[in-house]
Amino acid sequence: MKGRVFVIGLGLIGGSLALSIKRQHKDCHITGYDINDEQGKLAKMLGVADDIAGSIEEGAKDADLILITTPVQVTERMLELLAELPLKETVLISDAGSTKAEIVKKAQKLTDKGIAFIGGHPMAGSHKSGVSAARELLFENAFYLLTPQQHIEAGKIDLLKQWLKGTKAKFIVISPEEHDYLTGVISHFPHIIAASLVHQAEKTSQEQSLVTRLAAGGFRDITRIASSSPTMWRDILLHNKETLLQLLSAWQLEMEEVAAMLKEQDGEKIYQYFEKAKTFRDELPQKQMGAIPAFYDLFVDVPDYPGVVSEITGYLAKEEISITNIQIRETREDIIGVLVISFQTEYDRLRAKKCIEHYTSFETSTGP
Repeated sequence: MKGRVFVIGLGLIGGSLALSIKRQHKDCHITGYDINDEQGKLAKMLGVADDIAGSIEEGAKDADLILITTPVQVTERMLELLAELPLKETVLISDAGSTKAEIVKKAQKLTDKGIAFIGGHPMAGSHKSGVSAARELLFENAFYLLTPQQHIEAGKIDLLKQWLKGTKAKFIVISPEEHDYLTGVISHFPHIIAASLVHQAEKTSQEQSLVTRLAAGGFRDITRIASSSPTMWRDILLHNKETLLQLLSAWQLEMEEVAAMLKEQDGEKIYQYFEKAKTFRDELPQKQMGAIPAFYDLFVDVPDYPGVVSEITGYLAKEEISITNIQIRETREDIIGVLVISFQTEYDRLRAKKCIEHYTSFETSTGP
């Protein structure tokens, strides 16, 4: 496909979408815009964008496809601005935000002008940010939710899928309201729970100093998503307020049931509670990408001697395997420690496991 694509927001998501579009449609021209001039310069230098617009007006005027890949509150402002600009009548506009109902409402002014807006949400990400972390295949095999309003023609949806074909994502078309409920259940609400667990631990640590030391390891793992951007999650919660209030009410009832089991000392009910949760959780797809980016960790038992970390990272560098994070857990009393190395994909983790086992005698595992 030929045409001009304008990407507003040159971070991880915007950069990766630009790369995947360029990969599939080599004759298209991609213009980028970012409020951070350095990100814009870096995007052009890395080949993510063909050129950088000095303003939204400049980049949007001749675009055939406009992708807004900014935080949701910024996306609202971008939609209002675009509605005031002279755009091509055939331009197709989409976003990449984590909430949809409010965004689609904000796009009504564009709809009134006869311009098609189709909400989008690529359900993939990384623990790195910025355009330098962008990858062509970031969305490969990920779910990509599209939330068109009922009046949007099927041909427009197909056209957007064609533009985004290079993502190699799995497209699902649902309503904006259904999107917000589903992502509320499996993404937004879990982030609230993770943050609340951390708050509880922090308050307890004021009286029990051992909490902080013992919270290393498993507690850090189950609350990792609490380290996400506070700005982003503030905006998401405010956008998806009604759904989250419903879920919080249901959660309070759930906790009341647990409290009742404990008060009654009903061992059978407690057992069944955990048994049912285990069964459902174990049946969840293991290889499939979901709403929360997966953590691909490799645990390596390493002896405590100088240079062991650089030795292992050196082997990985030799095989050109990129890592996203590395930490040492000193949880044992002997001379063996645990090195935790994080990767962007399951493929990278498997390559790393084979690499380390080839060059060393260290034991590795994909679970703690």
